[in-house]
Amino acid sequence: MLLVMGNSGCALLLAGAVGGAGTAVWLSDKLTQAVNAPFDKTVLAVKSALAELDLHIIREIQKDDVAQVISEYYAGQKVWVDIHKMTQKSSRVEVRVGLTGDEEAARKILDQILASL
Repeated sequence: MLLVMGNSGCALLLAGAVGGAGTAVWLSDKLTQAVNAPFDKTVLAVKSALAELDLHIIREIQKDDVAQVISEYYAGQKVWVDIHKMTQKSSRVEVRVGLTGDEEAARKILDQILASL
């Protein structure tokens, strides 16, 4: 974490990981993280991670710079993984498990996605 003081005396807090990827944020019942990987590679990593976790893909949708992979978690909750192209070399991954969001399950899936990149 880095704290930067601007000319106006206001502090700006910058958080990030090595290589410029951000840390995972839990917001609106989903876990979101920026990754330093191109869009196509990130989509493949999502599919690989779900397979590694024995979560079968129910549906895939891909249009231009966004993709959604839908699966089912062990207890029957739906899993939505959205991938957004940010730049040529970075993407944003959003993981939601169940209608009300299961943070622990989402973290398990996101960790496997990151391991697959």
